Amino acid sequence: MPDSHLPPVDELLSIAVSALGGSERQGQVTMVRAVQKAIDDEEHLAVQAGTGTGKSLAYLVPSIRHAMGSDSPVVISTATIALQRQLVDRDLPRLAETLAKELPHEPTFAILKGRRNYLCRYKATAGWPEEDEQDQLFDPREVSATGRMVQRIQEWAEETETGDRDELVPGVSEQAWRQFSVSAQECLGASRCPSGAECFAELARARAGEVDVVVTNHALLAIDAMGDLPVLPEHEVVVVDEAHELVDRVTSVVTAELSEASVMLAVRRVGRLIDQPVADQLMEAGEDLKALLAAAPPGRIDELPQVLGLTLQLIRDTAWRCITAMGPRNADKDDPDKAGQRKAAFTALDEVHDTAVRMLDAYGHASEADRAEVVWLDGATDRRPPSLRVAPLTVSGMLRDKLFGERTVVLTSATLALGGTFDALAAQWGLADGKWQGIDVGSPFDHPRAGILYVAKHLPQPGRDGLPQQYLDEITELIEAAGGRTLGLFSSMRAAKAATEALRDRLDVPLLCQGDDSTMLLVKQFAEDEPTCLFGTLSLWQGVDVPGPSLRLVIIDRVPFPRPDDPLTSARQRHVAARGGNGFMAVAANHAALLLAQGAGRLLRAQDDKGVIAVLDPRLATARYSGFLLNSLPPFWRTTDPAVPRAALKRLTSDPS
Repeated sequence: MPDSHLPPVDELLSIAVSALGGSERQGQVTMVRAVQKAIDDEEHLAVQAGTGTGKSLAYLVPSIRHAMGSDSPVVISTATIALQRQLVDRDLPRLAETLAKELPHEPTFAILKGRRNYLCRYKATAGWPEEDEQDQLFDPREVSATGRMVQRIQEWAEETETGDRDELVPGVSEQAWRQFSVSAQECLGASRCPSGAECFAELARARAGEVDVVVTNHALLAIDAMGDLPVLPEHEVVVVDEAHELVDRVTSVVTAELSEASVMLAVRRVGRLIDQPVADQLMEAGEDLKALLAAAPPGRIDELPQVLGLTLQLIRDTAWRCITAMGPRNADKDDPDKAGQRKAAFTALDEVHDTAVRMLDAYGHASEADRAEVVWLDGATDRRPPSLRVAPLTVSGMLRDKLFGERTVVLTSATLALGGTFDALAAQWGLADGKWQGIDVGSPFDHPRAGILYVAKHLPQPGRDGLPQQYLDEITELIEAAGGRTLGLFSSMRAAKAATEALRDRLDVPLLCQGDDSTMLLVKQFAEDEPTCLFGTLSLWQGVDVPGPSLRLVIIDRVPFPRPDDPLTSARQRHVAARGGNGFMAVAANHAALLLAQGAGRLLRAQDDKGVIAVLDPRLATARYSGFLLNSLPPFWRTTDPAVPRAALKRLTSDPS
């Protein structure tokens, strides 16, 4: 229980809002009370808080209060670097200064990332095993570009005080950074590493152990909850912001990959540490895998082909022979160079062995309902060869046991109530049968007065052969009515580029497309030049925040269902159906609802914003699932009449007020 001598949370919020020049918002007050009650009652809470609610302040104030009263830090987890920076660079410093006089001491905070994000001093200066030479691209320009990045990292390493990769601006490639960083599995440990006393990752962790609020990301939160060794300081309360991303980020953490490259990396790392014939056996198994993957079609692998099963068994067994031949894991512990080489070799071998075991274990179940994981083949691209992947069909059990079982968790986002309820995401989080509450604190925006949701019911259903001519005509007329000022959100990069190419000659306003430049620069140009339009894909949906007259129209080309051939989502759909559920609604419709809500959320970013959301896909008005999708969106005024949005946009263009 929080210390009763501390000021009430309402009073702290009021002081903070006044000092920061804001005004009281009912949704924010409702949320701050709900978060405080959840902490007091040790009950999980899901809060949907629309844009403009001030949700960061609404969870930071009770979090700081709890940390002060319990001497236990609160962990804030986010999905994006942008929100992390906003919290650490803007929100927390201002709030700490504001509340300092009301609390026992000025609130303290720190950011903590995964070990790979910090420069490893020892690796930067010692004879660490070389990274995967075969990853080097043969294009001399690529090699020289990587060399310049390596030189820049070396110069930066001499002056950095944090070792945080994000300090490097412009950024560097993963290939260059790998030469200066280690994973948690590869790390020698602070006590055995010659640079342990000045290790950037350990210093960051030490700072995090001394503060009131620790800001981290969903991936590290998952690693901490599910790993054997704690990464985050001991804590009682977690706030998960951007909680709609939690399941995907956790799934990424627990997805494993097996390829010829990962096998050959293990072979090179084990190198001279064991007898050559033993290492050669693993190399031959890797070559067998390479040949097999080159000939196999990409996609989900429902039944284990005999030849793949034999190859996986061979990789598993030869990797184990190499591990056994290495001898005790703590050998050479007094020689850091040799210890580093051994740790790197064990890490690569363990990954290969354990992934092969997981893939073999994914098969042999009596029914589809009993299956726990899915295996698929990722096809080759221009930059990488094919690889096998394995992922869990659900992470709800992991989250229920590892994250929600040990602490109080507050989950918040602008988009959590899919179809009007929290049930869908609660089930994905493993909260369906647990002690939790969901509340929607609303939004300060008057959606029916500020925005129109227009569904182009008269258009044909979208096909697989690109954008129909009727869609291009519709987009042209809408943009002309808006005088530009349009964000076009497309289901694929191909569709975004096709629309850009087809419309640049038809429109007399500037038209930018994702990929023309960095996303940050494109969004800046879009925001600063009112007539400019910006087309992009789903990846833009959460990253664009453009208040004001530069954005009056958001166009969404189709309901963003996952691709039917996506291995993981299609397997999850089938798994739900095998257990008696509605796989389409539980997986595909939830996915579409979440992305639609995120896309629609781009329009209103400030109190004076007005405009139109135009969804060109008629299924949003006609399909049996349309009610579920519409109930997932903010309550805009709805129409299917093409004349209504055009007239509204023309009025906004001629009279922005």
